[in-house]
Amino acid sequence: MSATAPIVSRMESAARPPVAIDEERPASLDEESAAWLRDLRRHGPARDGAVERLHALLLRAARFETGRRRASHPHLRGDLDDIAQEAADDALLAILARLDDYRGLSRFTTWAYKFALYQASVKVRRRSWQGREIPVEDEAWNVLASTEALPEDEAEQSELLRAIRDGIATALTPHQRTVLVALALNDVPIDVLAERLQTTRGALYKTLHDARRRLRRDLAAAGYAAGEGRKEVS
Repeated sequence: MSATAPIVSRMESAARPPVAIDEERPASLDEESAAWLRDLRRHGPARDGAVERLHALLLRAARFETGRRRASHPHLRGDLDDIAQEAADDALLAILARLDDYRGLSRFTTWAYKFALYQASVKVRRRSWQGREIPVEDEAWNVLASTEALPEDEAEQSELLRAIRDGIATALTPHQRTVLVALALNDVPIDVLAERLQTTRGALYKTLHDARRRLRRDLAAAGYAAGEGRKEVS
C-alpha cells in the first residue's frame, strides 16, 4: 500500500454517513417485544408504566455512553448526568414517534438502546464543542502525515500533501473549503458544524461530496491518479 493511502482514506472517510437506525424487513416478534409494543400503544396506566420503564432503560444506556465517551472528549463541560437525562428524554420521544418503524429484527429493547446511544453520543459531541471556535484553517496537516512512512516514501507523501493543500486553497469554493477542512482535517462533528452554520447534515454531506470530487479532479490534472494518492509516471 502506498504511504500516501492514509491521507486519501482519511479524506474519504469523513464523507461516510452514519448507519441508519431503521431496520429493513419485517420479522415475527418475540413475546417480550410484542408486550412492549402493546403497552406503549395503550392508553392510561398501562402505557404510563411502560413509558416509565422505557425511560429508565434509556437512561441507563445514555449514562453508559456518556461515561464511555468522556475520556475521548477532554473539553467536555457540565454534569454528565444532565447530558444523559437529555439524551434519554429525546430518545424516548423519538421511539414513541417511530413505534411503527420497529420491524422486529432484534429485541425491542436492543432497538430502543440504539436511540439512547445515538442521542448520548450527539449530545456529548455538542457539549464538548460548546464555547469553542470551529477551526476553519488547515491546522491538522501534521496529523495527516503518516508517522509510519518509509524514508523512500516521505518525498512522495510531502509532494501529495502540497498538492492537496494547494487544491483545497484554489480549487474549492470558500464554503466547500470550510466544510472540508472542518470535517476531514479538524474532526469537527458534522452535527456541531451543521448547528454552527445553520444548515443540515444532509447539506453538509452534499458539500463535502462536491468538494472531494473537485479536489480529485484538481489532483488528476496535476498528474495524480484520482483516488489512489500516487503520482502517475509519464
